[in-house]
Amino acid sequence: MIFNNKFRFIISQNLSAKANSNFDNAIFKAFNKYSLPVLRLYSWQNSVTFGVSQNPSDYVTLLEKYENNFAKRITGGGVLFHGHDISYSLIFPASYIEDKGVKETYELICSFVLTFYASFGLKANFAKDIESIVLSKNAFCQVGFEAYDIIINGEKIGGNAQKRAKNVIFQHGSIPLKTIKKDEKYGASLEDFSVNINFTEAVDALKKAFEKTFNAQLIESNLDENEQKIYDELHQG
Repeated sequence: MIFNNKFRFIISQNLSAKANSNFDNAIFKAFNKYSLPVLRLYSWQNSVTFGVSQNPSDYVTLLEKYENNFAKRITGGGVLFHGHDISYSLIFPASYIEDKGVKETYELICSFVLTFYASFGLKANFAKDIESIVLSKNAFCQVGFEAYDIIINGEKIGGNAQKRAKNVIFQHGSIPLKTIKKDEKYGASLEDFSVNINFTEAVDALKKAFEKTFNAQLIESNLDENEQKIYDELHQG
């Protein structure tokens, strides 16, 4: 077993882009090598997020469309649309997987997401393992193909991004549940593959997949006092 089997488990629903990004940032900033690892599952208001290196002011039309409900993520990547998806964030001490590089870490963490898809009878693969896919980056997350993007029947259904500090690894990803528009910028959704589930059902399936994959014990939690202080400071900034 690579992970400590005890994880704090946080569920948050229907938050703004700013609130969700600040939530992740607060957990990341407060985390230290003695902290329990955290798995967070959450949903969004209709909103849009940008990679840390993107400039939201370059996308004025999108900001208007989403009534300025936007934020920059603490990870890289491109524009990502929310409100029809469930996301996960996972944070743990780097010491848990000292012998693994970045690519190996992606493959390890994302294995629970593949288990999630398999629970609905879907065969999901990493983009890197599909010969016909040419890896590429794009200003919109769901258009390009990076190595550990998740593909079902040739269509991209989700991506993942990572941020590292000296003693901490943070990773998050998004799983579209509903189809909001037939446009490659939005990617495919579970609904496109005849899987119709709501947020609560998705939480249950992801929880079971995580417990099965990592032999994990999930302990229901929320922000602790220090995390809440950081969150409040970020949210007021």
